[in-house]
Amino acid sequence: MSTREFMLGNVAIARGIIEGGGQVIAGYPGTPSSEIIDTLASMEKRDFYVEWSVNEKVAFEVAAGAAIAGVRSVVTMKHVGLNVASDPLMTLSYMGVKGAMIIISADDPSCHSSQNEQDTRKYAQFALMPCFDPSTPQEAKDMIPDAFRLSNKFQTAAIFRPTTRISHGKSDVELGVIAEDRLQVKFEKIPERWIMMPKNARPRHPYVLQVYEDIRKEVEDSPWNQLELRTGSKIGIVASGIASVYAREAMKRMGLDSSFLKICAYPAPEGKITGMLQNADTVLVIEELEPVLEDEVRIMAQKHGIGTKVLGKSEGLVPRHGELNVDICMEAISKAFGLDAVPPAIPKVDLELPSRPPVLCPGCSHRAAFYVMKKVFGKDGIYPSDIGCYTLGVQSGAVDTTLCMGASITVSSGIYHAGEKHPICCSIGDSTFFHTGMNGLLNAVYNKADITVTIMDNRVTAMTGHQPNPGMGRTAVGESTVAVSISDICRALGVEFVEEVDPYDLASTEDVFRRARDYKGTSVVITRQPCVIDLRRSGVRKPAFSVDQEKCTGCKACVRFGCPATEFDNELKRARINNMCTGCGVCAQICKFEAIVEVKR
Repeated sequence: MSTREFMLGNVAIARGIIEGGGQVIAGYPGTPSSEIIDTLASMEKRDFYVEWSVNEKVAFEVAAGAAIAGVRSVVTMKHVGLNVASDPLMTLSYMGVKGAMIIISADDPSCHSSQNEQDTRKYAQFALMPCFDPSTPQEAKDMIPDAFRLSNKFQTAAIFRPTTRISHGKSDVELGVIAEDRLQVKFEKIPERWIMMPKNARPRHPYVLQVYEDIRKEVEDSPWNQLELRTGSKIGIVASGIASVYAREAMKRMGLDSSFLKICAYPAPEGKITGMLQNADTVLVIEELEPVLEDEVRIMAQKHGIGTKVLGKSEGLVPRHGELNVDICMEAISKAFGLDAVPPAIPKVDLELPSRPPVLCPGCSHRAAFYVMKKVFGKDGIYPSDIGCYTLGVQSGAVDTTLCMGASITVSSGIYHAGEKHPICCSIGDSTFFHTGMNGLLNAVYNKADITVTIMDNRVTAMTGHQPNPGMGRTAVGESTVAVSISDICRALGVEFVEEVDPYDLASTEDVFRRARDYKGTSVVITRQPCVIDLRRSGVRKPAFSVDQEKCTGCKACVRFGCPATEFDNELKRARINNMCTGCGVCAQICKFEAIVEVKR
């Protein structure tokens, strides 16, 4: 009797890693991929090693080392993290592996929690690696053991590309058997294989190209690629990954019985594609983001001299940005084949929902830090920022740029060296500082950048789900370890002005920021206060605050601070504090009339 469980897609992927016999799993948290390692790390009985690494490049290299030593390894990240890991990715393509290695890079169409959209399948083409593009959580789980098999057979890493709807979607998942066999660790010294100096790298390139063609033949018969021909139809639809689910549903709603080719494993299967092309006069390719599959279909048509008309993103029928859905697929199919099928109109609702932009949590220490930062550096100050909760400092007017992980410090340096005369104060989180901020800080000190670096230490990797980082003194599995001191690192990197403050203490924080601003050279201010969510989860509760209505003048200074716990009563013309208050007490320090007081328990 089979066992089924209702699972989050990332939990299903974690289960697939277990069923496939994963032995070393490393990663860096990034939505939508984070829950994979969270799930594995939370298991009480583990016969595998799992870690949160300091960044994606490091995690990639840990997994690569394990695979070179002969075991099955996995590295997890989101799509922008693969940019960070692209250096070892491209060389590992030449080097290959001995055991097996899966590179999980979760894409985020529509930028739900990312600064860009990216298609990991392009990296798979670039690196000449097989790629798996699951269409359901069930398929995602089942693909992992097959990816291990393929990786081991061809001695190359395999890329696995779940998207947000796979990672964060939920469905019934039929569980498989957990592999009991484990590959044995035995590092073999093979200089021409593991040492990628020019004389060894040159002959590996043609070898990898040949292996890629061998993988293409293997993938031709993969169960993840399915061709359904309809002899009575002269039109066909080719779709990849989750887009194949949308396309099928669109065909069902339209009553369309055409040929259909689902491709979820790459390199794209040449035989199945030519089979589709030979059976249809017109083919529509449906996929999310880049025209990876569409280009392959066009190439196959030209290569084999087949005159089938290929349609897709090039004609503007399928968007090249954002997520797809069933309605978008129905519209594309209708236009491509001249069919009269219009997606059902969404009924209008009179209810007007309020705008709910993302906002820092009630009592978040970052808000207090930005408040003081803006007060000290002024409206003419320049405020580069980074990737994390604190990006929401844009609402405080204290975020002017956000490029990528760790870039706040380096962008600040560039602005300074360009000749900017206004004061520069950048912001970066503790986990992001460990990720790629340290190199930027060293560069700033070495090249004499006169900037202030604010390291916002909230004692956790908050934005991606409260994962631990090197400053917390515990590992992914909860074991105690060294708590790395950010201030010690800054001093070791050559920073002479390093001050740590409690951002809830506005007066002392302002004093430190003023001295940092006036310091000639690179200065660092570390604002340290635990994340309010993490603190509450640990059981810590501070007394809340309330507004003394008799003392309140209705000046709105506390409301302008932007905390969701503070409201303004338009009838009474007075401020009030709701039950979201976490007791940080910053609003009480802002109020000039002493109208905000601690609630006595």
